[in-house]
Amino acid sequence: MSRIGKMPIPIASGVKVDIKENTVTVTGPKGELSRSVSPEMVLNLQDDTLTVSRPSDSKKHRSLHGLTRSLLANMVTGVSTGFDKNLDIVGVGYRAEKNGDKITLRVGHSHPVEVTPLPGVSLAVEGNNKIKVSGSNKEMVGEMAAKIRAIRPPDAYKGKGIRYTGETVRLKAGKAGKVVGKK
Repeated sequence: MSRIGKMPIPIASGVKVDIKENTVTVTGPKGELSRSVSPEMVLNLQDDTLTVSRPSDSKKHRSLHGLTRSLLANMVTGVSTGFDKNLDIVGVGYRAEKNGDKITLRVGHSHPVEVTPLPGVSLAVEGNNKIKVSGSNKEMVGEMAAKIRAIRPPDAYKGKGIRYTGETVRLKAGKAGKVVGKK
């Protein structure tokens, strides 16, 4: 039995879950998310918990069980508290600035790079070297953060670039240079 799939999903106060056929709509203070799930998965809404069960132990049903539960749990969490990812800009002269809902990055390219947020995602700049990506859809927040990081990924030799907060970048040693003292 799937350990993740059999866990019930607690529904926070202020969150409304609506199930119609194989479409689940979750509404909360941070917005509304909708997703169609496999019609083979059985969704059961009782009181303030949502449970997912599978009809058989076939490989397909076992793989869909935990996935469906995780996706629905992320939807409930997203509309109640939301998700965010933080990025750090490391490097001399590297900086970000906010222009309306867009941000402009100056990260060593010959031109400033303008980033437009995906729908349902908001971008914020803290100081001039920290970017906060937030929204109710976990997939969109992660995708937007990955797109920003891909503009200038961390360099393997100096560590300059855009990285996730808390990400460790392993630096390479570089050239050894001349050996001093040999004749």
